[in-house]
Amino acid sequence: MGPACWVALGSLLALGALLEGRLVGEGDAGFGECDRFFYAETPPAGLAAEGHVKICQRSEGAERFATLYSTRDRIPVYSAFRAPRPAPAGAEQRWLVEPQIDDPNSNLEEVTQEADAITAVDNLGSKQALNTDYLGSDYQRGQLYPFSLSSDFHTAIFTLTNAAPMTPTFQERWYMNLNSLMDRALIPQCGSGDDLYVITGAVPSDIKVRDKVTVPKFVWLAACCAVPGGGWAMGFVKHTRDGDVIEDVMVKELEKLLPFNPQLFHNNCGETEQDTEKMKKILEMVNQVQDEERGVQSKESASPVPSTRSQGSALLPPEASEEGTSFSRKLVGFIATPFVKLFQLICCLVVGILKNTVYLLWYVTKQVINGIESCLYHLGSATISYFLAIGEELASIPWKVLKVIVKVIRAILRILCCLLKVVCRILGIPVRVLVDVATFPVYTMGAIPVVCKDIAMGLGGTISLLFDTAFGTMGGLFQVVFSVFKRIGYRVSFDNSGEL
Repeated sequence: MGPACWVALGSLLALGALLEGRLVGEGDAGFGECDRFFYAETPPAGLAAEGHVKICQRSEGAERFATLYSTRDRIPVYSAFRAPRPAPAGAEQRWLVEPQIDDPNSNLEEVTQEADAITAVDNLGSKQALNTDYLGSDYQRGQLYPFSLSSDFHTAIFTLTNAAPMTPTFQERWYMNLNSLMDRALIPQCGSGDDLYVITGAVPSDIKVRDKVTVPKFVWLAACCAVPGGGWAMGFVKHTRDGDVIEDVMVKELEKLLPFNPQLFHNNCGETEQDTEKMKKILEMVNQVQDEERGVQSKESASPVPSTRSQGSALLPPEASEEGTSFSRKLVGFIATPFVKLFQLICCLVVGILKNTVYLLWYVTKQVINGIESCLYHLGSATISYFLAIGEELASIPWKVLKVIVKVIRAILRILCCLLKVVCRILGIPVRVLVDVATFPVYTMGAIPVVCKDIAMGLGGTISLLFDTAFGTMGGLFQVVFSVFKRIGYRVSFDNSGEL
């Protein structure tokens, strides 16, 4: 056995040891230790039904994501995960099965290769899809939790419990949509992405592959950002019909499209505290993703010859080599792989440079157009505002004139009212008072001479009285003096006569 075979075998054994799964018992309310992949550690309510199996997908002793699997349709109902990150390149894919789904008493590892389980498990494939179900069909194994969104090495080994039938074109666009939404819309608007809860699911149709595995009618994605004070919730739907682009819907609208009308997030992802501004930014990026997908579809429809694998197809997992391939073919493939990868890398670089150049030109053109639109918008707004102001002033002139006229009329009415009051007051005064008022000047002028005469007579009487008083007083004094002297003289004469 050559070195290449030993390397491939060693890698296969190492990779097979990385992934393990755990079937959750029917009696368990949730997904056990995988409840942390759900918002508020609460799985969606209403989607679990008869024939559904709960799987906690584990790797290296740690939980990676949770899956609700339908044994009737043989496709997952949904897969739930958190904080997706870019996957490492160069990992080789191996598809594995869950033996305990078909045989709960099986002693095999819960995730193993189909070839090892065929001989050890009775009725393998009676309740789950197998690799042989896809051989010779037009469908590939499309993952609900794509390997391109996980940084875990175990995702290079896919379980069929995470896969549903998809056409190559639909699978390529589905992966391209998921990566674009995660990288450009959902994670940037949810902080570091650690609080982002994502659920991807599939709704079955009436079409089946080999009358066993049900083809999805459409696939969906629901995201809940639980950042405190800035959370949000969004939903997306992509129909499997050709030409349909991914659609953005509210989570409540998405729940109405799903069977049994479930509730995907507990308490609707805290809808009372959701940030509408972040949701608007997400919708803007979603519109760009939709426009890009429409552009890719138009280019593909316009091209008569199918081109080589597009850039989005780089996200698709490589199909496993067919069984029974000879060792020489494997050796040639092992030697040619580096050159093929180098050629693919050069092509990707050239495509990336061209794409980035186109994006740069488109961005510059868009910025110029936005600048011109902004200038025209501001100019138009200023012109409209100017004419509106002039129109308002012109329209207000008649109103102002009317207000002035009303004020003048009110003043005239007030003057007339005052005059009327004066007339009423005048008419209300008695005639005698009016006669007295009218004759008051005549009586006043006629009384002046009489008053002057009375004043003069008063003054004359006063002066006469003063003179009479003065003369009377003096006469009295003379009489008193004369009486005194007369008495004194009589006594003297009497005394003298006695002496004699």
